[in-house]
Amino acid sequence: MVGMIKSLFSVSRPTVPIFVRSSWSGVGAAAAPVEGGSDSADAGGSWTRSDLEFPIRRVYCVGRNYREHALEMGGNPDIEPPFFFQKPADAVVVCDPTNTNTNANTNTNRNDGAAVVVPYPPMSSSLHYEGELIIAIGADGGLRVSVDDALDHVYGYAVGCDLTRRDLQDEAKRCRRPWDTAKGFDHSCPMSPIVPKGDVVLSDDTAIELSVNDAIRQRSTLGNMIRSVPEIVSNLSQFFALRRGDLILTGTPDGVSHLLVGDSVTITCGDLMPCRFVVGERE
Repeated sequence: MVGMIKSLFSVSRPTVPIFVRSSWSGVGAAAAPVEGGSDSADAGGSWTRSDLEFPIRRVYCVGRNYREHALEMGGNPDIEPPFFFQKPADAVVVCDPTNTNTNANTNTNRNDGAAVVVPYPPMSSSLHYEGELIIAIGADGGLRVSVDDALDHVYGYAVGCDLTRRDLQDEAKRCRRPWDTAKGFDHSCPMSPIVPKGDVVLSDDTAIELSVNDAIRQRSTLGNMIRSVPEIVSNLSQFFALRRGDLILTGTPDGVSHLLVGDSVTITCGDLMPCRFVVGERE
């Protein structure tokens, strides 16, 4: 029993690898909540895996942060502002191009970015994709961070997918129940490695796209977000004290729809590393 308790309390946080530009020589403008990672490895193209890891504390999500998506979900963005919900930290599945493990059920949250297999979740027949920009918080902000200071607390960015059991979400809405079973299930947050903010340029014109089997299903720009990155960070900090290791999914554009077993999903946003995965058999 003592050994079991020691093992229980020695469990570490899930982590996300940090990739940098091949010519990059520093750790970035904001301090990173880093842990020792694997040796540097060539990730292909202009990105190189650093020896740093980003330990996940919490995963926050923004609901209905794109006007057209709010409308397609039956909301009214003119009177209903974006809102927040959470996923468990261990719902994250990293699409890591330097890891050869392709099964999301093994090796904690690590998988091969070229062929990540994310299982179709149980208790649902309506799995939906939602492609999103992800903010990685690298400096403690606490409560009530101002919009002007918000970016000082951002370490970097990634892209990912807010996988949703839409049928369970619709049922929860009808019954006025929480969304936990619809949004916070195992493997519900595939994401790319994190890129330090100093290594990427994001603007209102930066495109975000999600494709299924090479057909584009979602396409928008970051300028179409109702709340910008600084506004999201500031607004979230009115409700929760932000800490190093927090991830924030910033909302999805319109075009959400179902996924089937065998579907291949790719999410891109500007120069960030892509998030790629395949929907596996039902758990």
